[in-house]
Amino acid sequence: MTGYTSTTSPTVPAPSPRSNTCAWCGTVTDGTALSCPSCGASMDVHSTITQSGWTEVPGRRDMARIQFGKSSAQIEGTYVPVIDVDLAAQDSVYFPHHVLLWKEPQTKVTTLPLKGAWKRMMAGMPVIMTQAQGPGRVAFSRDAPGEMMALPIQPGHSVDVREHIFVLASGTVMYDWFQTNVWFTTKSGDESETHYPLGMYMDRFHAQKDPGLVFVHGAGNVFVRTLGPGETILVKPTAILFKDSSVQMQLHMETPKSTFSLFGFWALRYLWLRLTGPGRVAVQSAFEPVEDDGQSITSTSPITHSKW
Repeated sequence: MTGYTSTTSPTVPAPSPRSNTCAWCGTVTDGTALSCPSCGASMDVHSTITQSGWTEVPGRRDMARIQFGKSSAQIEGTYVPVIDVDLAAQDSVYFPHHVLLWKEPQTKVTTLPLKGAWKRMMAGMPVIMTQAQGPGRVAFSRDAPGEMMALPIQPGHSVDVREHIFVLASGTVMYDWFQTNVWFTTKSGDESETHYPLGMYMDRFHAQKDPGLVFVHGAGNVFVRTLGPGETILVKPTAILFKDSSVQMQLHMETPKSTFSLFGFWALRYLWLRLTGPGRVAVQSAFEPVEDDGQSITSTSPITHSKW
């Protein structure tokens, strides 16, 4: 009699259920979607917070679909991502003109004048915004590697975005801008120069009666931290991506204890942006050096100071 060995099929573990609450924007779903319909974040990726309190923004699947109004947007590509928007007849989006990649002929594109045109022009900001009205498709790209993020904004809330980061917003979101009041002045001989390490202005997006959606582009990877009331953190000014409008900011400087002058010399000082909660703060891992010509600082915006 020929012997034989009885075998059984290996047990295949049941797939773990996806969370029905988005780790990024808090949207509650039925738990069956691969991506959040409000922001496009992957629903099967659990949020991981480091011991220092930073959370990496959940990744977006290629072709993640996001719903706003009766329209939808799709994030395409993972290296230099594109936002492909399918606009319904009653919906619109607005955006800086240079991010427009392609559009269907029937999609109506017009200009949207902005307030304070002279001040904006002098600060190097766009004087006009461009808007697209449905029906039709239109696509946008920042023409740079990084992460494209959708920021859902609930009625009564607002978010501040560093200049040249904004990509587009739904027509239900109100746009404004404000002076950062983060600056310092240096002097060389008889010449003085004022520096704005964060930029002279920031963009502010506010949702009134209806929820809205804002897209921003972060260079490298993006990390978010939620500050409690009165909690502070020092961030490289050019690394900040966006913040809740409730977060306050001011300049901070560090110098060695051996420095006799409060401001010291270029090689002996380090400039920070001090952020104070409550609210979210987002930073990007790829950023430009802080503007500082190494000359003596003669005056600054409100500033705190510490020594090593």
